[in-house]
Amino acid sequence: MRFNFPVVIIDEDFRSENASGVGVRALAKAIEAEGVEVIGVTTYGDLSSFAQQQSRASAFILSIDDEEIIEGDDTGAALAALRSFVHEIRRRNADIPIFLYGETRTSSHIPNDVLRELHGFIHMFEDTPEFVARYIVREARAYLDALAPPFFRALTHYAQDGSYSWHCPGHSGGVAFLKSPVGQMFHQFFGENLLRADVCNAVEELGQLLDHTGPIAASETNAARIFGADHLFFVTNGTSTANKIVWHYMVAPGDAVIVDRNCHKSVLHAITITGAIPVFLMPTRNHYGIIGPIPKSEFEPASIKRRIAAHPLLRGRDAGKPRVLTLTQSTYDGIVYNVETIKKLLDGVIDTLHFDEAWLPHAAFHGFYRDMHAIGGVEPRARTKVSMVFSTQSTHKLLAGLSQASQILVQDSEVESLDRFQFNEAYHMHVSTSPQYAIIASCDVAAAMMEPPGGTALVEESLVEALAFRRAMRKVEAEYRDSWFFSVWGPEHFADDDAPRREDWMLKAGERWHGFGELAPGFNMLDPIKATVITPGLDVDGRFAEHGIPAAIVTKYLAEHGIIVEKTGLYSFFIMFTIGITKGRWNTMVTELQQFKDDYDHNRPLWRVMPEFLRANAHYETKGLRDLCNEIHAEYARHDIARLTTEMYLSEMEPVMSPAQAYAKMTHWEVERVPIDALAGRVSAVLLTPYPPGIPLLIPGERINATIVNYLKFARGFNAKFPGFETDIHGLVKQKANGATEYFVDCVTGG
Repeated sequence: MRFNFPVVIIDEDFRSENASGVGVRALAKAIEAEGVEVIGVTTYGDLSSFAQQQSRASAFILSIDDEEIIEGDDTGAALAALRSFVHEIRRRNADIPIFLYGETRTSSHIPNDVLRELHGFIHMFEDTPEFVARYIVREARAYLDALAPPFFRALTHYAQDGSYSWHCPGHSGGVAFLKSPVGQMFHQFFGENLLRADVCNAVEELGQLLDHTGPIAASETNAARIFGADHLFFVTNGTSTANKIVWHYMVAPGDAVIVDRNCHKSVLHAITITGAIPVFLMPTRNHYGIIGPIPKSEFEPASIKRRIAAHPLLRGRDAGKPRVLTLTQSTYDGIVYNVETIKKLLDGVIDTLHFDEAWLPHAAFHGFYRDMHAIGGVEPRARTKVSMVFSTQSTHKLLAGLSQASQILVQDSEVESLDRFQFNEAYHMHVSTSPQYAIIASCDVAAAMMEPPGGTALVEESLVEALAFRRAMRKVEAEYRDSWFFSVWGPEHFADDDAPRREDWMLKAGERWHGFGELAPGFNMLDPIKATVITPGLDVDGRFAEHGIPAAIVTKYLAEHGIIVEKTGLYSFFIMFTIGITKGRWNTMVTELQQFKDDYDHNRPLWRVMPEFLRANAHYETKGLRDLCNEIHAEYARHDIARLTTEMYLSEMEPVMSPAQAYAKMTHWEVERVPIDALAGRVSAVLLTPYPPGIPLLIPGERINATIVNYLKFARGFNAKFPGFETDIHGLVKQKANGATEYFVDCVTGG
């Protein structure tokens, strides 16, 4: 399959009529005669921006004229520009061919630090343009042929070989869609290649995902090398499935397991499926609703032993060594742990250390995150002596995978290695026998993209852009002086350098900005690429201002202006600086937030500033933007909702039965649908998960306390009063009765 990667020529004489210009255009014509596009430009322009074009090019030809090189002087402007450009290219791409093109000077006139990065030195007029073109095109094609990682290469070859399909899926390479008008639309939208590449596991030359054979196995091995893991497995059903696979490999009914209370609901599903008894470690939390770290003291072996001994379902029996620790690394808002510290504390104390790194797959590729991720990295990592280490990662969240593209990384300990056969039994229980091959290919490519130096440069650029956004927001905030603006949650002071200074982002004890209290030194850090924007109206201590701007209104406003955020809290919303974020995107965010401020300050009518929202919620028609903000803010303040939600999540939960036992009650219909007002003291049969923040509040088998009931009553009243801004609580049953919406929770019968 031919891909379009042009040869880029940079020569100030490219459009000139002098001998140099005629010569370089003759070379360009000869290259095009070989079937390769040529792009000719006359200057480097902004070096950093232009060097990013390496992702679209197959080779660079850089011209430097005789008069631009002064013998014995490597400080001239032309040579300095050349050196800078080559450095920027090589910082991102170690392999793309770079040729130097000149008249009579030789390589002896070029400093060695530049020369060693070149693929060749072309002398004008010594060979025919056709001969030189063939040489350049050969090197460019060799570079492109080596680019594709194993599975992606095999899939592109298969999709292009014209084989007739007699296997699933039924659209037969897209042909079925061509037989229907709406199918034609679908085909035109997604394109031939995606549909030809949508094949079933009967295609032997592509290998098997379930058995890890063929090109798929080669790709997983390649990704393991890139990520620094002993084993790596692609997962096409998201990290939710990856978590369940790890647990089903390690955990059996009745096992004691240590779990971060701030875990993804898939971990709680894994607890239910395996029949484990969870012992939770409680994270800190501030009144913005931002979940902080579990204190280091909670990871001490003696502390874990006490928690197990005090657990109502484990008390009085020998629970043995905990089977697994699952820790959220990083949190939604970017708090990460020093993994090396945790390994030293718990190696051999817990059988398996599992880090849910759905939001942290980038960390292995930059020294800024040293020791703050589970496996691999830019520096060598010591193996654990006894406990195996697992990491589950969402390549689709912060890398370049398609949705649901995830992976499981494994590091063997000194005494225990992964049993791949037994592991694959758990793998088979959860992955589809009909995986989407485009997702597998994106796992393959996402890993290949992170191969240093390219991956390091991508992460570096994410960090740089995130810091630039934070500085821009602070600049705007400062210029408004006595007025208001949005802020970005993070340390009060950080260096003005482009690259982040790690020490600035370490969480220190007692700092008011984070509000997490007394933290151990060097144990936690904020990942700068996770940016939580704080809206006015609430401080970190939970005090409400006279006026405020609830974040839900801001994010609905932004959505109408083409900006979709990741998560919305009471007075905060969350955005991520993934490797796909650009200056244009974050500058647009800053601009739109300023526009929101202007519309708010002038109390412009909702029909004008949020017309889509108003069409669905016509009863707000007479209100201005500030009016709506004030009404919802007053409702939050009246119920002291920031403190209520903090107390709700930090309140003591009483386990009455295991999650598996409670779920069994539900499958046998031994449950009652209990109205909110009668919930206090009942035992939940379901996961109760408010969005935001999407962290389970209750798990099956836990008793519902009065604080939770108060929160549910608030949500009921708020949803009735402010339609369009409803709090979504998974596990809460809504039913219409007598013209009103009633809320229920399924509880264990008699519990």
